[in-house]
Amino acid sequence: MQLTPFCLVLSCLQISPDMSQFFRYETVTLRCEDPLNSTGWKVKRKTPEGGVRPCTAGWGTAFSSSTCVIKNTYPSDTGTYWCESAGGERSNGVNITVTDRNVLLESPGLPVLPGAAVTLRCKTDTPFLNHTYDFHKDGRVIGSSSTGEMTLQSVSKSDEGLYVCSIPGYEESLGNWMAVEGPPLPSSSAPPAASFSLSFSRVLFHLLVGTPYVVSTILLGLIYRDRNRAAGVVAERRGSNDVIMEIVV
Repeated sequence: MQLTPFCLVLSCLQISPDMSQFFRYETVTLRCEDPLNSTGWKVKRKTPEGGVRPCTAGWGTAFSSSTCVIKNTYPSDTGTYWCESAGGERSNGVNITVTDRNVLLESPGLPVLPGAAVTLRCKTDTPFLNHTYDFHKDGRVIGSSSTGEMTLQSVSKSDEGLYVCSIPGYEESLGNWMAVEGPPLPSSSAPPAASFSLSFSRVLFHLLVGTPYVVSTILLGLIYRDRNRAAGVVAERRGSNDVIMEIVV
C-alpha cells in the first residue's frame, strides 16, 4: 500500500509509480496535490544546465496545469522536480534518476513515515535466475535475497540513508536516498480493546456461574425463615391449647 508522504508545505508533488529510479523508456506521472487549489500549481524541473523549465517547455506532456507525464524516460530526464505556484511558492522537491545501467533499485521516491514498512526491490532489465541480490546502506551490506526483495519493518530515522542493490559478479545499481519524515503512524488500539473484551467476558462468565448459587442461597434462606415462622405458630397454638385444657379441668 502506498502511503501519502508527510509534507511540510501545503502542496505536495506526487510520483506515480512512487520510485526515484527508472529504466530508460518508462513512463512517470508527476502531479501537484493541493486540497485548497488543485489548479494553481505547475510541475517544474531543474535542467542539467541549471535552468528551471515547466512541463510545457517540452520535457513532458501536460495533461492539466497540475499534472505532467514523462513518456519514454531518458537519462537526460534525471533531475530535481517540484510544484510551484504563480506566486513563487514551492512544494517538496523530488530527485528522479533515469539509469542506463542494467540493475535498478526500486525504493520510495517520496519521504516515508516513521513506523511504515518499506519494501526495496532489486530489478534487472534482463531476467536473472538463481542469483543473489545484495542490499547496501551507506556502503554496508544489510541483507541478501534470492527474490530481489527486502522489507524494512517499522522504519525510523535511523533507516534514512543511501541505498544500493547489486548482483555479485554482475553489476550494481545507482544509489537512492531514502528519507524518513513526518509524524509516526498511529499505534493500533487493538490490544486495549481485546483486553477490555476479555475482562468483560470474565465478568459475564462469573455472573452466569455465580447467579444460580446466589439465587439458591436466597431461596434456602427464605424457606428456612418460613419454616421457623411456621414452627413458631405451631408451638404457639399448642401452648394455647394446653392452657385451655388446664382451665377446663
